[in-house]
Amino acid sequence: MERNTHLVGQSSSFLDAVERASRAAPLDRPVLVIGERGTGKELIAERLHHLSSRWDGPLIIMNCAALPETLIEAELFGHEAGAFTGATKARPGRFEEANGGTLFLDEIATLSSPAQDRLLRAVEYGEVTRIGASRPLEVDVRIVAATNEHLPKLVEESRFRADLLDRLSFEVVTLPPLRHRESDIPVLVDHFGRRMGLLLGWETWPGFSEAAMAKLIAYPWPGNVRELRNVIERAVYRWEGQEGPIEDIQFDPFESPWRPLQAAKKAESEKPAEAEAGAALAEASAPAHDPTEAADLRLAVAEYEKAILSAALEKCRWNQRAAAAALSLTYDQLRHAMRRHKLQGS
Repeated sequence: MERNTHLVGQSSSFLDAVERASRAAPLDRPVLVIGERGTGKELIAERLHHLSSRWDGPLIIMNCAALPETLIEAELFGHEAGAFTGATKARPGRFEEANGGTLFLDEIATLSSPAQDRLLRAVEYGEVTRIGASRPLEVDVRIVAATNEHLPKLVEESRFRADLLDRLSFEVVTLPPLRHRESDIPVLVDHFGRRMGLLLGWETWPGFSEAAMAKLIAYPWPGNVRELRNVIERAVYRWEGQEGPIEDIQFDPFESPWRPLQAAKKAESEKPAEAEAGAALAEASAPAHDPTEAADLRLAVAEYEKAILSAALEKCRWNQRAAAAALSLTYDQLRHAMRRHKLQGS
């Protein structure tokens, strides 16, 4: 299975998690991968498979949260013809498809109680029974499971079987979120940025400006590496030309002055930086000199406008779209004004 994304990083917390997965890979035992969304759980599962003796067997991936509860058992264990309405012919389940290889069960915490019961038997005895069948089938499958939940807490709440957790947690690999991998951010930015540049046919890689990189490092990344990849690729393809380092970063792709009214109001209430920028305009409104002594009206107005722009940009941490919203300008209007006043980032 070829992937366009690889495990990239140099922080000690990240390398420790990768090393733990690598050491567990040759052992034919279940592994549980824990991590927030976007941290690379599926990539760890692939590493466990490809570094094991099952590397030439199938790697079957199943997202347990993607199917309704009524179909999850049929997907996992298969069914015979006529087992339920719509089952016109027999169909093997994911366990049979993964025979001789690895079965990766993502979002395992979403499994229903009956599915957990059947999964426990499959893990313990290596047997699965198709829905509607009377005899079990033997399967040789290694289980790798993943979740972003704290499973011991779910056990305490009777939402997950304790004996199933015991069977799955021979080894537990916990992936650190990107906000705790600060040294990895420049490495990931360069990796995703260069790759996008190649896709666009760029002959050289301009990189990101120091100001842009500072914003990327300071951002909390709730969506982790997956979110970072989207932000970087979006910034690269939107950058016009390769004459200088990339400066424009948009973290929220839905940010727009034309958003639906309710969404815009909610976003405004959640953005203290923009609110602070609006409040700061009163401070910026103080002219750089006494207006009664102005000898050139156009120069005085230009200095006043530049002061307002600078104050808004500073309060919004040079997020140009946030500053434009705070000033009731469109993004293009703000960019034009910044170029006119030769402000950084224009």
